[in-house]
Amino acid sequence: MPADETNLPEGTDHIINGAGITDDETEAAGGAAKPGKDAGAATGGAFFDKIEDWRAQGYDKARDYAVQGKDKATGAIDELLKTINDAAGQVDQKIGSQYGDYARRASEGLGSFNEALKGKDVDELFADARDLVAKAPAVAIGAAAALGFVVARLAKAGMETAAETTTGKSKTKPKSDA
Repeated sequence: MPADETNLPEGTDHIINGAGITDDETEAAGGAAKPGKDAGAATGGAFFDKIEDWRAQGYDKARDYAVQGKDKATGAIDELLKTINDAAGQVDQKIGSQYGDYARRASEGLGSFNEALKGKDVDELFADARDLVAKAPAVAIGAAAALGFVVARLAKAGMETAAETTTGKSKTKPKSDA
């Protein structure tokens, strides 16, 4: 074997023709790209298509849950309005019509809010929420903290009630006749 005058890396005994040519040089010369590159692109494309499908499914599920939540919330507000209006009549009889009118005005304000909520699409509500956070982040953080506090208190009260029902014991101490 003739001696090669080029300096090769250690452990290399000969040069492979075309090993130093890049994909750009191959394509410029009219050749095809390396087979592994095309196969990887197809595999990666399928992977990212699947990820995109999952993202779309997740968005659709979240949107469905948001619509259901909106419907439940507006239904609960409707029930609350009925209760307030019934209570306003009783307040008229027991305390006076002036205080019953306060309850009716509060009911009207809540009713107009409920109608506006019913008239908006979930996407519009999300956009409004984004705008509120962008305009007043402190208010949004405060509202989220207050809502979290209320939910935590409701959950704690629910767990205490469930524990009382299960064990038959109440957390309140009985009064002594001393």
